[in-house]
Amino acid sequence: QLQFVESGGGLFQPGGSTRLSCLGSGSDLEYYDVCWFRQTPGKAREGVSCISRSGKSTWYTGSTRGRFAISRDNFKSTVFLQMNSLNPEDTGLYYCAADGPFSGAEYPMSPPDPYKYASWGQGTQVTVSS
Repeated sequence: QLQFVESGGGLFQPGGSTRLSCLGSGSDLEYYDVCWFRQTPGKAREGVSCISRSGKSTWYTGSTRGRFAISRDNFKSTVFLQMNSLNPEDTGLYYCAADGPFSGAEYPMSPPDPYKYASWGQGTQVTVSS
């Protein structure tokens, strides 16, 4: 069964950068679409960015487009989220999760339904504050 461990969170100043990592184990990551989600107190868990199993298709929520970049290395079973120009609204507990396994044709990534995703990690906290 696919399991994830997230890392890369911490305390950052506005305008700073970090790269989150999501290390998968237990199953071949290449058959799964993977998304990063963010949880903040009092709000529903929201999708931040997603990447298809080959990496050819990506999706970003509007507030992160142009600042964040998702990528993956299937050989290393890792999905990354490069976060630039951080602002306080990026603060939250970031999780990765997967949908699959899939085979055959890929489809463009779209806003994710968290209930379709599984293998949630424990999350990594990102706090942006001066």
